[in-house]
Amino acid sequence: MSLARRHFYRRAAALCLSALIVLTFLWEWQIAPLRLGGSWLALKALPLCLPLSGCLKGKVYTFQYSSMLILPYMAEGVVRLADVAPLSRLCAALELMLSLAFFVLCLLFIRSTRTSSS
Repeated sequence: MSLARRHFYRRAAALCLSALIVLTFLWEWQIAPLRLGGSWLALKALPLCLPLSGCLKGKVYTFQYSSMLILPYMAEGVVRLADVAPLSRLCAALELMLSLAFFVLCLLFIRSTRTSSS
């Protein structure tokens, strides 16, 4: 795989992760919180901040563990798609799409580093 593809996967994954951090925080704080005035669930964005630096730097280990870290966010997106509030359903759909895109980009990045080293 070309170096340009690897850089694309890294940048796109970092972009998806950054968008997911912003979305999960704003979702529970402003857009459609579970309680009026915001919810402590906004703190669910904090674990997503851990791999951001490693993703920006292109560290393979970070992509490996963050591909597992993202799975609960995918599950939350699927479950909260059944919410009553339209804004919450929209946020759940965006969360599901961003987390799925991040997961796939992580796998593609990892695969591109493995095939280039062999």
